[in-house]
Amino acid sequence: MSGPITKEEWANARRLSTDEMQNVISLVGLPKALLGYQQRVVSLLESAGVEVLFVEKSRRIGLTWGFAAYAVLRAAREKKAGGMDVMYISYAQDMTREFVDACAMWARAFSHAAMEVEETFFEDKSPDGDKSIQAFRIRFASGFEIMALSSAPRTLRGKQGVVMIDEAAFVDKLAELLKAAMAFLMWGGQVVVCSTHNGFENEFNTQIQDIHAGKLPYEHIKIDLDTALKEGLYERICFVTRKTWSPEAEAEWREKIIKFYAAGADEELFCIPSQSAGAYLSRALIEARMNPAVPIIRWMPPKGFVDWPEHVRKAEALAFCQEHLKPVLDQVERSFRSCLGQDFARNGDLSVVHPMLVTTNLQRLTPFILEMRDVPFETQKEILFFIIDGLPRFFHAALDAGGNGAYLAEAARQKLGPSLVSEIKFSLDWYMLNMPKLKDAFENGYIELPRDDDTMGDYRLIQMTRGVAKVPDNVHTVGSDGHKRHGDSAIAGALAYFASNQDTGPIGGEAVGGNKDSTHQLADFVKAMTGASLGESLTNFLRM
Repeated sequence: MSGPITKEEWANARRLSTDEMQNVISLVGLPKALLGYQQRVVSLLESAGVEVLFVEKSRRIGLTWGFAAYAVLRAAREKKAGGMDVMYISYAQDMTREFVDACAMWARAFSHAAMEVEETFFEDKSPDGDKSIQAFRIRFASGFEIMALSSAPRTLRGKQGVVMIDEAAFVDKLAELLKAAMAFLMWGGQVVVCSTHNGFENEFNTQIQDIHAGKLPYEHIKIDLDTALKEGLYERICFVTRKTWSPEAEAEWREKIIKFYAAGADEELFCIPSQSAGAYLSRALIEARMNPAVPIIRWMPPKGFVDWPEHVRKAEALAFCQEHLKPVLDQVERSFRSCLGQDFARNGDLSVVHPMLVTTNLQRLTPFILEMRDVPFETQKEILFFIIDGLPRFFHAALDAGGNGAYLAEAARQKLGPSLVSEIKFSLDWYMLNMPKLKDAFENGYIELPRDDDTMGDYRLIQMTRGVAKVPDNVHTVGSDGHKRHGDSAIAGALAYFASNQDTGPIGGEAVGGNKDSTHQLADFVKAMTGASLGESLTNFLRM
């Protein structure tokens, strides 16, 4: 992908920044020569527990400087201090040369003895035929070296140390290269994969999605343009180019850069992969997880229900629970742990409760789904608590706490305690972290849904929007009852699956004496220990 300036202009800018780096170091010192995000990356790589690091990044933020600093620190050490060879791989010769020049600059700054940069060749032997890849190398007195390759090799046999793959999304056959690089880990090496995005279906983004889904045990960090600006990128640019920094100048520069990239700004600057529109889950995948035995219970109270006398509303809600919910709750296997998710709505959209059972082999089963429409706040609370009290070994609830849902989420927190309730206020970050896990559950058969066309429509409504899977804000469908839907059961399902992954709550058998909320449990404990009521004990405490 082309940037907003020519290759010659970029090379001149890089040469200028290389020359000026010595001035930066002399004025601010070595620790501050790296900006905050550059320091974080180096610190992560210095951590003993980080073997594989993936970095999503904006263009033009100087992250390669940080990698070059780390490469020098690692290659210049003696073996007993953790020193090892560093291999840098990219897809372009000019990037390779720039990296090794930056390494030479850092070697001088750190006062590490190193030979001048030399050109060499890396012999790449593969089943497709042998080839020689042009490379640049710096040798250190430690006996280790930094080698920068101008294109990606097919194999890395006989090599060990640190592998850095820069702009990985643009490297041919990245999956094969990663497979070869992972062998470095066997002897204590590291693998660093860094790139801007190059499309949603690209192997680099596939790896990122698998990390979010928990399928890959790798470290991950994202650094977009705004993060870099907040941590001093434009101030450093002004220093190097001898311009005066001001917030206004920074804002103008930011706007200009975004305009330069135009439609590509999201991908190039804000780490949002392109070509990422369309349904997140295929119809075939959703249908494969549907079970006709799972019931959907739907309730819309009579018109004017909200104005009925309280005792009549309570009686009507209890009758509904006894008639429709209790029979399915009584059929639930009592040895399974249980949790639930709720997407809340008061008017317009549906309020959906999705209970979920976790079996001994970690399968997620759905005993039923409850859809409520136009049900008052208090009545929803009564019904939710009825379900929770009827589920076995309940350990977590994930509840929509945005807008009106905050009331019910807080009430559940007060009943169950904060460790058993997640009050979810949806954000792009929440979707980014949790929707890949939901998709993984579909792909691996860990989740179960009712066989229902409305439910299918809800899950099909999940779309890739700006690189994030979510239900679009202003898109509705019409259900079989003629009323609007907004992906409600899909959001409830995502919350339920989130809840199923929380390590909280009871894991033993049923509580003796029935279900009690935390206040009643505390009162029983106080009475057993002191013989006094909870109120009396608190009064005596306040008098102390």
